This record gives sequence, structure tokens and C-alpha cells, in this order.
Amino acid sequence: MSNPVFSSSPIFGERRRGAAGTAPQAGPYGTPYGPAYGTAGTAGTVAADAGALEQMYSAPAATTRDTGRLTYDDVIVKTGGLLLLLVVVAAASWTFAPRMPGLWLLGALVGLVLGLVNAFRREPSPALIVAYTVAQGVFLGGVSLAFQSMTIDGATGTAEPIVLQAILGTFATFGAALVLFRSGRVRVTPKFTRWLLVALVGYLAFSLLNFVLSFFLASEGFGPLRNGPIGVLVGLVAVGLAAASLIVDFDAIQRGVRQGVPARYAWTAAFGLVVTLVWLYLEILRLLAIFNRN
Repeated sequence: MSNPVFSSSPIFGERRRGAAGTAPQAGPYGTPYGPAYGTAGTAGTVAADAGALEQMYSAPAATTRDTGRLTYDDVIVKTGGLLLLLVVVAAASWTFAPRMPGLWLLGALVGLVLGLVNAFRREPSPALIVAYTVAQGVFLGGVSLAFQSMTIDGATGTAEPIVLQAILGTFATFGAALVLFRSGRVRVTPKFTRWLLVALVGYLAFSLLNFVLSFFLASEGFGPLRNGPIGVLVGLVAVGLAAASLIVDFDAIQRGVRQGVPARYAWTAAFGLVVTLVWLYLEILRLLAIFNRN
């Protein structure tokens, strides 16, 4: 796994025994369904048992929703709800950021802490996941305004609509990754996940080095290692890694649905997707800011 939300979960990716593997419970007389025909059971009891069995066989098959298991609809609804909340909070943060310049930095810190807490919880907490989404919305609203302000033309006072472009680019990449996954052209194999893990560790090390060097070397908002052609190249690699992470996330969710994990883990799946989408959006936004910087 690449996304720590899924890789640290004891549910996604773990092979679970289905109900078919459990042995039938014995009845009071040692047989699976109670008294055997012709023994201590009366004719009325046998008739009642036959009627109950006939009713069971004629009833429609139970769906995953009836049995309280995870479905794709659960994941879609919860992911959509979290993304809607994220956009609403980000819009409010965008409005208040000029008057409260440190608010989005606080959102970044709180979002980081809540992200780590949620990623390593064994059981999903809807309240903590919603709180993470709110914190990330506060951060995204402020950082988006900061990036867009870099593209303001000094002569006309207008800015490039890079935020809208980044949003469209994020959903376009999400759709492309989903199509590739559903088509089977990109398969999540052990070799693929190992390659992605190594690449992500390398990118994380590069990002930390860039952050540390920004305290000692002059930079233009992206860090000394993220400017110019190198910055563009690194940004393109980061977008590719985020897209690959989405494919691994889809595979984890698919396994969870097929293995019949409890429906409450739809919150974990939605949280994992939001984490990857936020990262993807930030990388696309940074690339657009580099291209359109004035």
C-alpha cells in the first residue's frame, strides 16, 4: 500500500473468512436444524420447520446493504459529502484569509495531526474524519489564495484562474485513474506497490530537504529545489505519484467490498481518498503557479 490510511488499516487488504466458512450451529438434539424427522419432534414441529425453510428459500437474496457490509455506494456518498464540506470550508477560508493570515497555517497544523491520528486508528471515527476535513478546508482556502496571488499581473491587477484550473485538473486526473483501474490496463501488483512505496519515500525525503533548505537559501515561495525547470519536473513526478496512489486506493476499496468488510469502514475509504485528492490538488496548483508566476 502507498496510502497510510489503507496500508495501516487491519481491514482493507486483509483476507477475511466469509460466512460460508462457518459451520452450522447444531440444534438442541445434535442435528444442524433441530430434531430429526421421525424422532422426538412432533408432526406439527416438522411442518413448521418445513414451512420456515420454504419461506427462507423463496425470500430474495440478502444484499450487502442488508447484511451491513461495505458497498461502493457507501464510499461514494461519504466521499462526496466530505469533498462538499471541504469545498465549503475552503471557500470560507478564502474569504477570511486576508483578514486572518495565520488561520490557514493553523489549519495545516491541525490537519496534519488529525490526519496522522485518523490514519493509524484501527476503527474509523466519523467525528475525527469530519474535523480533519474542516481543518484541511481552512488550509486549502488560504494556500490557494496565496498561490493565486503569485500570478497577479502588476499592470492590470488581474490574476490567472489557477485555482479553478487545479480543481478541474484534479477531477480529470481522478477520472482518468478510475478509468484505467476499471479497464484493467493498470494492475496493482506487489511489484507496482513496491515501486510506488520507494518513489514516495524518495519524494518525501526530497520534500523535507527542500523545506529545510528554505530556511537557509532564498526561494520564491516553493523552496530552493522547486523553482525553474527542476521544480516543474518534480511537480510532474509528484502528480504522477498521486495518480498512482489513487489507483492503489481504488484497489484497496475493491478488496474491502469483495471481502465484505463492515459498512462503517466506508468512512476509512472516504478519508483515504480525500487525503490523496488533497495532495493531488496541491501538486497541480503548485505546478500552475510556477507556470503563471509574475
